[in-house]
Amino acid sequence: MRLVKTLPILLSLGAALGSVSAWALPNDSQQPIRIQADDAQLDDKQGIATYKGDVIIIQGSMKITGNTVTITRTKTGDIDVVTSVGNLAYFEQLQKVGDPQPVKGYGVTIQYHAAQNRIVLIDRAKVINEGNTTEGEKIVYDTVKQVANAGRATGASVTAPRPRVDMVIQPKKKTDEQKAQ
Repeated sequence: MRLVKTLPILLSLGAALGSVSAWALPNDSQQPIRIQADDAQLDDKQGIATYKGDVIIIQGSMKITGNTVTITRTKTGDIDVVTSVGNLAYFEQLQKVGDPQPVKGYGVTIQYHAAQNRIVLIDRAKVINEGNTTEGEKIVYDTVKQVANAGRATGASVTAPRPRVDMVIQPKKKTDEQKAQ
């Protein structure tokens, strides 16, 4: 019954997710947010919502999954950090209209820092974008610049140490005009 009492507060927190426009296509921020979980707890005073049990968050083309997802808000009610933990946690997002595939990311822990438009994937981290892959202990992905930096996860406990970064870069497909040159 805890959910029934906090449902209006959870809905207001969900509305705040709409301000996270860098996660999705421009009109995705105007789409409804659907959160599915086995359990939801909210500390409105601290600005923290925690969802547990096969959590799925969808807004437009953006999707986040994990065993536990915690959302923290700033004092003004804006989203500060979304942290998804799982085996493996997952996110996907279309970068622009017409993209055939979304960018996909995996990690034991995924943190989205809203103000910096940055996603940090830690432990068994992997980003897939248009057939290109980046894998490492830690990947920091800039959602605006679409740039991934990968390396060691210093200071973090890692279940699968990777001494080196592993990347696969697909060749660009040439148009018939480019092939003729």
